[in-house]
Amino acid sequence: MQQAYLYDAIRTPFGKIGGSLSSHRPDDLAAHVVRELVARAPQLDVNSIDESIFGNANGAGEENRNVARMATLLAGLPTSLPGTTMNRLCGSSLDAAIAASRQINTDDADLVLVGGVESMSRAPWVLPKTERPFPMANLELANTTLGWRLVNPAMNKEWTVSLGEATEQLREKYEITREDQDVFAARSHQQAAAAWENGKYNNLVVSVPPANKRGTEVVMDETVRADSTAQTLGALRTVFRDAATGTVTAGNASPMSDGASAAFIGSERGGELLGAAPLARIAGRASSALDPQYFGFAPVEAANKALAKAGISWSDVAAVELNEAFAAQSLACIRAWDIDEAIVNAWGGALSIGHPLGASGLRILGTLARRLQESNQRWGVAAICIGVGQGLAVVLENPNATA
Repeated sequence: MQQAYLYDAIRTPFGKIGGSLSSHRPDDLAAHVVRELVARAPQLDVNSIDESIFGNANGAGEENRNVARMATLLAGLPTSLPGTTMNRLCGSSLDAAIAASRQINTDDADLVLVGGVESMSRAPWVLPKTERPFPMANLELANTTLGWRLVNPAMNKEWTVSLGEATEQLREKYEITREDQDVFAARSHQQAAAAWENGKYNNLVVSVPPANKRGTEVVMDETVRADSTAQTLGALRTVFRDAATGTVTAGNASPMSDGASAAFIGSERGGELLGAAPLARIAGRASSALDPQYFGFAPVEAANKALAKAGISWSDVAAVELNEAFAAQSLACIRAWDIDEAIVNAWGGALSIGHPLGASGLRILGTLARRLQESNQRWGVAAICIGVGQGLAVVLENPNATA
């Protein structure tokens, strides 16, 4: 069986909803990271790319249902390059990487271009069709940006609560306090700001040129607030419940965002085609699922299974990238793994950087690979929770580790 390697990974800055990237179509953002990724491999003959796989949680709008195909066409890659789009909601681009690694393992491909994109700003409203012609009642548009929509009335009502209410239930179950959440969120902002200041993202993030004459180049994540403290976040009002029973705020939940990510995954021959050495080997991968209202806890079992498949344990792990959908769910996962919080999201996480659903999985995978490269440490875990009760995880091995 061929080994699957991550050779390069990039992303755009993540923009706040309605912010600097909102003037960019999602297919254009996807095409941009494709072009930038290919440009970083000048030796590559683009005709040797076997497949493109993108993650996207919302194909109802300008993504045109199969944004992987749209991205490569817009980027000017050969029309002979096949493309498929995967939708596992927040985990879509990590799922794309997993699918690519399987193609490499089974010798179905040597080089796969993977990516993910989401414009939560431009997610459309949808109008359901009526069962009968000429209805007399009013119809309501559904917002496709986030969460449940057009829910089947037979669905269990406990499952279909909002993501915020689900997080409140999860933090009650695992006794996560408001103070714990705000301290964790402040740390995310401070670590992200420090990572930007210290150049950690110089080789990971590619700027986005203006979409029109009124726009400006986007070079940094828009929602990082270096001055965030637990005290300032503690003054924010709760969103999903009243102050007496609620703890989840806009400050300890990830912001809705726009952005794109891309990576090359390949075999040893794929590295020869790229003229590049691998950043990391994909050593284990797994999915998990549980009751939808406890979606935030799903990464726990996914990561445990992925570690077992890699043949290692948590004591071997030097770095973790856990997508911070909410501070409460992140803390619940970290405590369940019984790991040192210091190894988690050392360069900041989604609470500060943002969470454009389809792009986040590759963001954490690429960041994990670069963290292992910088530290010369061997093992790392990327894990993400997914709405409706799922989780994904990937174990990376640094083939050049000395620590």
